[in-house]
Amino acid sequence: MKSLRIYLELVRYLAPYRARLIVGIIAGFLSGGSLFGVLHFSEDLIKPFETSATDHSDDASDSVDADSEPGVVERVAAYFDIPVIEASGAMTWQFIVISAVVIVMFVFLKSVANYVNRYCMRWVGGRVITDLRNDIFSSLQRQSLAFYSQKDIGQLIGRCVNDTASVQGAVSNSVEDLTRAPMELVAAVIFIIAFSIRNEIYALPLVMFLVMPLTILPIAILGRRIRQYTKRSLSRVSDLISRMYENFTGIRAVKAFHTEAEEERRFHALSHQYFRLVIKALRAELLMTPLMEFVSVLCICGFLVYCYVGGFSLSQIVPMAGAAGLAYSPIKRLVKVYSYLQRSIAAAERIFELLQIDTSIPEADPPVRKHAFDTGVRFNNVGFDYGDNTAFAVKQVSFEIGKGHLIAFVGETGSGKSTIANLLARFYDPTSGSVTMDGIDMRSIKIADLRSLIGVVTQETVIFNTTIRQNIIYGSPDATDEQVENAARLANIHEFIVSNPDGYEHRVGDKGFKLSGGEKQRLAIARVVLRNPEILILDEATSALDTVTEQMITEALDRLMKNRTVFAIAHRLSTVKNAHRIFVMDSGAIVESGTHADLLAQDGRYKQLYDKQFD
Repeated sequence: MKSLRIYLELVRYLAPYRARLIVGIIAGFLSGGSLFGVLHFSEDLIKPFETSATDHSDDASDSVDADSEPGVVERVAAYFDIPVIEASGAMTWQFIVISAVVIVMFVFLKSVANYVNRYCMRWVGGRVITDLRNDIFSSLQRQSLAFYSQKDIGQLIGRCVNDTASVQGAVSNSVEDLTRAPMELVAAVIFIIAFSIRNEIYALPLVMFLVMPLTILPIAILGRRIRQYTKRSLSRVSDLISRMYENFTGIRAVKAFHTEAEEERRFHALSHQYFRLVIKALRAELLMTPLMEFVSVLCICGFLVYCYVGGFSLSQIVPMAGAAGLAYSPIKRLVKVYSYLQRSIAAAERIFELLQIDTSIPEADPPVRKHAFDTGVRFNNVGFDYGDNTAFAVKQVSFEIGKGHLIAFVGETGSGKSTIANLLARFYDPTSGSVTMDGIDMRSIKIADLRSLIGVVTQETVIFNTTIRQNIIYGSPDATDEQVENAARLANIHEFIVSNPDGYEHRVGDKGFKLSGGEKQRLAIARVVLRNPEILILDEATSALDTVTEQMITEALDRLMKNRTVFAIAHRLSTVKNAHRIFVMDSGAIVESGTHADLLAQDGRYKQLYDKQFD
């Protein structure tokens, strides 16, 4: 049932391309059906040879055997009043020409239909896999930050790339055979049955129907083993990707601690585990073909013995043997298709498991449209936990941010400051309580509108492997050159950019590898400044800047404060002295609040933090 469900899910992806699929299926039927004509014609070609070898003295007229039913070519010859056998017993040249024309027609039809079938089926297969891969990526884009906090990025990449590649390989190698091979097999079986009844040869059909179920049983067992090993091997290759991702992104630490040899040992161990699973699946898959060949040889030997004992003629044996031989090819292809499908089921099972996950932030139905921030944001007894059986990261927090104010949150690492910022940006929803904007619960506001009103500069700067310009206009693709330059000036990075020969077209490398920490931080700030949001969330936004640059950025943010709200998180208290209100957090709760001067006068937690930094 599980396999059937997966097949039905895959079939659902075929629906948009039904027209091309139908064309491919029809072409497959024509390709397979033309085999029936070739088989039926083979008897016509054998009869004249057999007659010429056994009956030279008789009066060989226009037919080969008056008692036998005329074949296709004989009917064509009779229609045009063309003799089949000459007086000497040899075939006439007219009959040979007709035979050649008929053969060419059948082969041409089969070739054209085969091409159309393979092209259409592979096109549909490739399109389905493209859609599947796009759906996986889209699904991952919709997941919440909570999802990514619990998942291994390497595993997700493995599912996007390797699992879909496994399905693509199976589809590409089997989809056309699924439409062509069955028809070829049916054509051969129908011919064998019809020919056997007409010539009273019942052994081969009997053996075929008795032996085929016996061959399917071990193939089914092997198929299940292939699926199990394939699923486990896909998991291992995802582990390999995860190991490489961690190693490459953390290469500085690897080099600094000189752990290259240890990293190689761990990777080689995972690689060896993957190899063993691949070989186990390969052994099961390769066993299918020898098994089919062995059964086929037994059937052929039994058929030849039966024909010898029964004293059948060449014209009776050759068509039957040819049909059996031609039937073997589609059977062999279908066995391979079965093994490919088992691989694809293993991969598709992992893919659909991923597609069924939905941790996205829910959109209200209908959502409240909001294009401006008017008065303020309020946290009402907000509590939040990350759902992993840990303590609450935020406990019953209540406060208000007025429009145009600079609000700062300070505290030790792990006190809940960044969680507050994430709740404000609605990267998460509160476990209890509510966050409102202008009196409207944020969960009711359209997410796209909310994102346009809030800009975030994260503690970990996100820089893409493209040009400086593309990094700045990320999220604001329609910005003019003047706007980009102005944003860079406000972020105090314009002079650095123009000092490079490539200027704004300078490529920054993977994760901004070519930039310093301060340069990456300022680039991220310029990106948010360009978007011009009404609320700025600065999560340690100036932590990587030197003192001079920090002061310049602070002055720039002060200029941006007009008609704008700034939510700042800082360890360095010097950056938040001018905040309208400072909240001190400890263990997920607000323990103090007030201006810089008020908090120093309270001689509490804030004063302790201040003294640690400036004593």
